[in-house]
Amino acid sequence: MKKIGFDSQKYIRLQSERIRERISQFGGKLYLEFGGKLFDDYHASRVLPGFAPDNKIKMLLELKDQAEIVIAINANDIQKNKRRGDLGITYDTEVTRLIDVFREFGLYVGSIALTQYAEQPSAEVFEKRMKSLGIPVYRLPRIPNYPYDVTRIVSDEGYGKSDYIETTRSLVVVTGPGGGSGKMATCLSQLYHEHKRGIQAGYAKFETFPIWNLPLKHPVNLAYEAATADLNDVNMIDPFHLDAYGETTVNYNRDVESFPILRAIFEKIYGECPYKSPTDMGVNMVGLSIIDDDACCEASKQEIIRRYLKTACLVRQGLSGEEELHKIEVLMRTLDIETAFRPVVPAALARADATGLPAAAIELPDGTVVTGRTSSLLGASSAVLLNALKVLAGIPHEIRLISPDVIRPIQTLKTDYMHSRNPRLHSDEMLVALAISAATDENAMRAMQKLDALSGCDVHSTVILSGVDDNVFKRLNMNITCEPFYENNNSLYHK
Repeated sequence: MKKIGFDSQKYIRLQSERIRERISQFGGKLYLEFGGKLFDDYHASRVLPGFAPDNKIKMLLELKDQAEIVIAINANDIQKNKRRGDLGITYDTEVTRLIDVFREFGLYVGSIALTQYAEQPSAEVFEKRMKSLGIPVYRLPRIPNYPYDVTRIVSDEGYGKSDYIETTRSLVVVTGPGGGSGKMATCLSQLYHEHKRGIQAGYAKFETFPIWNLPLKHPVNLAYEAATADLNDVNMIDPFHLDAYGETTVNYNRDVESFPILRAIFEKIYGECPYKSPTDMGVNMVGLSIIDDDACCEASKQEIIRRYLKTACLVRQGLSGEEELHKIEVLMRTLDIETAFRPVVPAALARADATGLPAAAIELPDGTVVTGRTSSLLGASSAVLLNALKVLAGIPHEIRLISPDVIRPIQTLKTDYMHSRNPRLHSDEMLVALAISAATDENAMRAMQKLDALSGCDVHSTVILSGVDDNVFKRLNMNITCEPFYENNNSLYHK
């Protein structure tokens, strides 16, 4: 069993207490910029074993009666049809999804902030649709030479041209569908308008990574660098904090580089800056909730390996640059780790070498590694899933869970009627066949009931998976990696 390294209950308590302190510090109203994912934070749950993916939502629910949510979205991202890489949906669709999720949790979504607005046609269509659904939308126009021309920014020609967002609660959480959505600009614009109205309000930043009170080269912080290799984020010592307090803390380059500008903006609004460093701006109690540092270090090393393998595949597919891969290679050398440290990697490669065909491996919760090979009936992904379910259900390997008589009609449908050139069952087709078999076979039913036990398990394939198989592993919440090769390396896409 994997060790628990993080106390989620302690984190929720400490984080909500610290936010309440910040609300009081600023006279009863706080704009809280929320970086990263508010829910489904699987990166945090992987590097901090014990961190629940919905911890941040649970924390907000502690402040439910005080909080309202403003969702910022960059109008340029709507116009460019920008998509979330993990879900494949556009940013404007992600906004509607976020609203639905927040409402399901009982959280109040007050409005949408349309940042960088410049009469983009797609943004205006989005605005009209949101208003028709009863959701207030406020425009924050593009400010020339932002964020450098502080005099203009903090004036009626800058923030003054932005709509004033009507808010009713003491904690205003500003989030967005992804990076560059304009969350900070929304917060600062509101501070300007609140100050002009004589309303006391403050700003703070909610970030999970990097963790300010862990060492610069701690594996958890290095795993954050691996996760943001495409953004050129680099962890660094906060020089402002060191100068002000003589205390070494960790932040990341973008916040450190932008702090002098932010400080100037605060001084323009308030007459003085309430913070002496970017670390001061943060509200982050993650480091104080780690209960087993060794467990978190090991989990973070595994995450860096996963990020390396994922990036290697993106490079092979032409979706990422070599420089991102090199950055993660440097992190691996720093920690003296290699891909073979991920148990499923050598297991899958050994099975592929033995059979001469693609193979896959899964590490079960108790550490057992199960492999699967390509056959005439099943692809390697289907085979390894089936074998893993057998082990979890205590079913002997030689017992068939799906009769060939069930598989063959599906193959006929694929090849003769759907014109597929691959007769082997993908993992989704195998699971449907298993479900059909479960109607009359007790063993198949027992195996299917073990699907939830695969959540969080590591998987490795010796070839880049088809979108279908990749999606099945993701929906089962499994951590999938692949070797950066196609089954047929002359192919440019999966058939």
